[in-house]
Amino acid sequence: MKKFKFTINGNIYETEIVSFEDNMAEVEINGTSYAVEIDTQTKTPKTPKLVRTTVAPSTDVHPSQTKTASPNAPKGGGTIKSPLPGVILELFVKEGDTVKIGQKVLMLEAMKMENIIEADKDGRVISIKKNKGDSVMEGDVLVTIGE
Repeated sequence: MKKFKFTINGNIYETEIVSFEDNMAEVEINGTSYAVEIDTQTKTPKTPKLVRTTVAPSTDVHPSQTKTASPNAPKGGGTIKSPLPGVILELFVKEGDTVKIGQKVLMLEAMKMENIIEADKDGRVISIKKNKGDSVMEGDVLVTIGE
């Protein structure tokens, strides 16, 4: 089970605890076995062992995929997704507006900080999926942009 090395008055003792049940322990010291009785009763801990499960991502998007389209991506329709959970504070565009790359689309409050979400491609706002005051999760579609 466990091995220990003790030096007592200059003498070296190699000790191994072979088994330990309730208040009895079988101990081997320098090759000789001893049954040792412990004065106090051992107690099992009241706290259960914590077993963590694997965490599933909050979105159905594969973690290696980006949450929004790359500016170098082919032009055409696309969506702007929430980069983190939060609440929409303000919308800077409405359906039918034309947007350019980097233009402010909406403001998202997350962790008491205001985050500006910008358009990642040129196009026309086809639909706005969330409204002012809505709570969103990471990966939720916020705005759809088309040609």
